[in-house]
Amino acid sequence: MPELLVATTNPGKLREYQEIFAGLPFHLTTLTEQGIDLEVEETGATFTDNALLKAHAYAQTSGLLTLADDSGLEIDALGGEPGVHSARWPTPATSYAERFKIIFARLAGLPPEQRGARFRCVIALARPDGWATTVEGVVEGRIADAPRGTHGFGYDPIFLYPELGRTTAELPPEEKHRISHRGRAARAAREVLVRLIEGNQYQ
Repeated sequence: MPELLVATTNPGKLREYQEIFAGLPFHLTTLTEQGIDLEVEETGATFTDNALLKAHAYAQTSGLLTLADDSGLEIDALGGEPGVHSARWPTPATSYAERFKIIFARLAGLPPEQRGARFRCVIALARPDGWATTVEGVVEGRIADAPRGTHGFGYDPIFLYPELGRTTAELPPEEKHRISHRGRAARAAREVLVRLIEGNQYQ
């Protein structure tokens, strides 16, 4: 069975990909399994730039078809912040609990209709020969008034789906995957992976 390197050290992301790609004829391997400790600096100006930087670097290092993503939260009232810096905002050492406090303080007093936000995820697939492609998933929502829920990770507890009245962290995994940014991008990536398998083009 061919291997697909999922280039993340985030256990939450890895678990989501394992769930979404279940049944695909690929063995999902990780940076740890491959003994790769290369850290790719995310210097791109966009999610697409960063996803491609990581996918190309890890495909070259591993010699495997590689999946890498970059994703984040864009808050309209904050001019799109934290955006591409979501995992490092305002500093890499800041905890998510502290990030939530900063966001709530900056949105204080704003009515729900001015708390618009979206999660965006770009997935890049790259082969060692230099071929690459990207897919994107976006989901619109609002910033909640307080963190809620215990599922998911990252900014999930503060991202509210108004039509559901629940945050991402309040959704069970299967429901989250159906509507989330990463779920949407991963389903598009799954279609690409199926075509690569059918055409024997994964190496």
